[in-house]
Amino acid sequence: MSTYRSGNDALLRPVRACFEALVERTLSPEVCALDHDEVEALVTEDGREVLRELVEAHMALRRMKEEGRSTPVGADGNWRGQRRERTRKLSTVFGSVTVRRLSFSARGAAGGLRPLDVELNLPDELYSLGMRRRAIDLVVTQSYESANEQLRKQTGTTIGKRQLEELAVRAAVDFDAFYDERQTALIDQAGSGTDILVLSTDGKGIVMRHDALREGTRKKAEEASGKLETRLSPGEKRNRKRMAEVAAVYDLKAQPRTASEVLPRQKDTQKKARPRANNKRVWASVEKPLKTVVEQCFEEALARDPSFQRTWVYLVDGNQDQLRAGRALAHSYGVELTIVVDFIHVLEYLWKAAWCFFDKGDKGVEAWVLKKARSILEGNASAVAGAIRRSATMRGLADKQRKNVDKCARFLLNQKAHLRYDDYLARGLPIATGVIEGACRHLINDRLGITGARWGLEGAEAMLRLRALKSSGDLDDYWAFHRRQERDRNHLRHYADSEFQDLRMAA
Repeated sequence: MSTYRSGNDALLRPVRACFEALVERTLSPEVCALDHDEVEALVTEDGREVLRELVEAHMALRRMKEEGRSTPVGADGNWRGQRRERTRKLSTVFGSVTVRRLSFSARGAAGGLRPLDVELNLPDELYSLGMRRRAIDLVVTQSYESANEQLRKQTGTTIGKRQLEELAVRAAVDFDAFYDERQTALIDQAGSGTDILVLSTDGKGIVMRHDALREGTRKKAEEASGKLETRLSPGEKRNRKRMAEVAAVYDLKAQPRTASEVLPRQKDTQKKARPRANNKRVWASVEKPLKTVVEQCFEEALARDPSFQRTWVYLVDGNQDQLRAGRALAHSYGVELTIVVDFIHVLEYLWKAAWCFFDKGDKGVEAWVLKKARSILEGNASAVAGAIRRSATMRGLADKQRKNVDKCARFLLNQKAHLRYDDYLARGLPIATGVIEGACRHLINDRLGITGARWGLEGAEAMLRLRALKSSGDLDDYWAFHRRQERDRNHLRHYADSEFQDLRMAA
């Protein structure tokens, strides 16, 4: 207000005129005859123009303050002594405003320096960081078309689908740098916690545009002719998906249990409630290979437990690539890693095997599955594998009839080293991959798997990063980091280190 009273009254005249016009219209007889929601809509629409005028007045004030600005020094060490006024448009959440500022240049020096751009942290693009954040909050939860419609209602500005995707890509560029910095802070703060440290990975396919498929999948898609015109034949694949590698790291309190508490026999017996996952971080990448994503899991875990004082558990579904990567990294890091194969996947194999012995609709199948599952939970996976094979042989089942029995038996025998559920339950370790399964659903299915969506590689990776930040509860912290990185990337690097010391220290 002191600046206003000192002679800048002219800056606020358009704002006051716009506000007074809104007041007059709101109190007019015509508007007094409207329903309350129509009044709300009118004030929202016209009030946005008042706020736009206020932002433009603020920009004009900042330009006036530049008159006494000293000559800046560029990153090359040369002064920029020539002054010119430059103008640009900035699309804000209230509408488009004009930004005028001084540009400093020198003969023979590349590029002009605009100090007000640094102080305002203006983006290189048309849209303000406020618009970028507003757009991100929308596109991470709904299609670009729906997000554009919501953005138009909120800001009065329409942004095309391509521009929205570009905003998402720009917004996600600091993802790895943010977590690198976060992990450094975690290492510095790490204590001697006793919670179990759980790592988990999984894969989920995303429908991609043809040019974004991995080379092998793309070649299969090009070679595929299709046996039928209107649909796929049994066993055929569309070859249109690229696998995204999903990861999760979280803390979990140990809770010893028994097989009976996991699979109670009586209907009135309550299962023991499982502890909630704490400090959960989930993420996914369609760009990075599985080995890199698993390595990121280990780096996150190492930041939480740099001295290996906690129990490390790697929960997987039995995928051999995951297992190989986990074993190799555990050896490389020198950590004692307990690998646990998801019990839910074991149940799926048991159910498929069960239908080799029972007719459809036979209620006895559930008791059979529960009996075998309980035996596996008690540490008898190899015995169960042998028993169901012998049962299939004694019943004289043909190879085709016993196919799922043999699959189940092979799985149990191949994974027996990671099916020691009696030991895991006694130690209070988790035996199910619910967290990573939920991450697959939240990160991928709910947004990248919507009907009709086909993704480019860059756009899919950016969306996975932004949704991971939101799911992990880190989006606000990330955005503060991203804004600092934008200032440094777009502006501060063009100046000598002696310029903008306060902003550099804040970064």
